[in-house]
Amino acid sequence: MRLLIVGALEGYLTKASSVARARGCQIHHVDEPSSALEMLRGDVAFDLVLIDDQCDIPSFGRALSEERIAVTFVACGLGADAKHAVAAIKGGAAEYLPLPPDPDIIASLLESAVEDRNSMIYRSDAMTKVIATADKIASSDASVLILGESGTGKEVIARHIHSHSKRKGKAFIAVNCAAIPETLLESELFGHERGAFSGAIARRFGKFEQASGGTLLLDEISEMDIGLQAKLLRAIQEREIDRLGGSSPIKVNVRILATSNRDLRAMCAEGRFREDLYFRLNVVSLTLPPLRERRGDIALLAQHFARKYTEEDDLPPRSFSQDALDFLEEQDWHGNIRELENATHRAVLLSEGSSLDAQGFANTTSQRGNANGSADSLQASAPDNSKKSIGKNNGKETSDGRSDTDDGGSNLATIEREAVLRTITSSQGNYEQAASILGISIRMLRMKLNRYANEGHSIPQHSHSGSR
Repeated sequence: MRLLIVGALEGYLTKASSVARARGCQIHHVDEPSSALEMLRGDVAFDLVLIDDQCDIPSFGRALSEERIAVTFVACGLGADAKHAVAAIKGGAAEYLPLPPDPDIIASLLESAVEDRNSMIYRSDAMTKVIATADKIASSDASVLILGESGTGKEVIARHIHSHSKRKGKAFIAVNCAAIPETLLESELFGHERGAFSGAIARRFGKFEQASGGTLLLDEISEMDIGLQAKLLRAIQEREIDRLGGSSPIKVNVRILATSNRDLRAMCAEGRFREDLYFRLNVVSLTLPPLRERRGDIALLAQHFARKYTEEDDLPPRSFSQDALDFLEEQDWHGNIRELENATHRAVLLSEGSSLDAQGFANTTSQRGNANGSADSLQASAPDNSKKSIGKNNGKETSDGRSDTDDGGSNLATIEREAVLRTITSSQGNYEQAASILGISIRMLRMKLNRYANEGHSIPQHSHSGSR
């Protein structure tokens, strides 16, 4: 995990860093909150921030809230000054740590941060059995193959296994085998030496070396090219890798977890996945049930996501009406937890009151049947009487059959526009993330933004990095 320390705490800072580093933390240090904010806006995600109580903690807390940076921060200071502690907590700090640091307290803070990040939310029998098996095998070094439909939480259970293993203080590195081009994946996994290929201007450590001592998650392993599968098999069997352009093998010590939403046995029979690699990965297998088979967890998950996004988007708390919970539990959720999360986020953004009802979810849930839980439209469902007869007030028919003078249509268009722009703002300009939250394609999002711009509305600037 990654810890960011802010401020100059003299010798006590060194001691706090040493304690955290001994527990497997990657430590980063800056002197000022402004520098900390720059780092938190970047691509590296931090699990915990430790900040000197001599810094302007209220301003730091406000900045995190305004910029929607979701990270826990703990204030620390010499002695046990009650006034400083109270001021820090009021400023947004989760805890106050008196210095000199107690190793057990720091260990507890780090473990709490990891548990918050990797928390499992469930009460259904189906998930209880999966978690029981995961906990039973977590302490071993056995490879684990995690299977299940897209969106069922395979990476979450992988992190849960790591956080309950004897490697929990070491690195957890995840590689999405489907997201990295075939020509780059070998270098991503095994690293390369300078000059190994065009563009290799310096030595690079691969994910195997970065994860050495810890856990390596090979996400969507079924998408890996069969030629690279042979090299992966050797790395797992021999516990050593060869950097591209390297002259000698390098020993590595990693535990392998792999995920797939495909039938790997069938792929082996078809010659698209190596059978020997399959057996090497499948020492223990876990199959995550789809959300429709764990309906008892839907309300818990929806309430968790509602709390998460009201906090991140600085919105008033939202409660669920009973008809909303009934509606959610009746859906099939082909996109599973990912689809439920996006639907809840949209409902939170579009809600005008303090309660989320069934109609709010019916109006914002994407078209059913899409395996990814998304659609190329954000059309809100209008009441049956919302479409007025064409010609009233000399209105013109729009492309969806409504009159442009129809009050219902106008209101829906306004709600949609506000939801789209608000989502982009909460995503700090990350169009790709906003499109995912809204359940529409990036192409459709750009079309909507072009229309809004032509109508004279201000459009948030596009930022590829966005917020985490």
